Amino acid sequence: MSATLAFDLLLSTALVWSAWRTITANRLDQAVVMFIVFGLLMTLAWCRLRAPDIALAEAAIGAGLTGALLLDALGALRKGKTARRRQ
Repeated sequence: MSATLAFDLLLSTALVWSAWRTITANRLDQAVVMFIVFGLLMTLAWCRLRAPDIALAEAAIGAGLTGALLLDALGALRKGKTARRRQ
């Protein structure tokens, strides 16, 4: 087995694992972090497929911007829960 085939198999396994962990996460913060990990792994997959333009878009939009927005929404959700408890 060549090193590139082994890396591709490892990458595809990691993609499926991170997608599964994102969907089945018990806590929202775990799901958001796993979503970001999935986006970064997708970036590597696009690089392996020799599509650097899509890989750059995936890293910037998929993992970066969307991940930051999800983390901000999670923070706002937690802030709202603590404000309701004080009332």
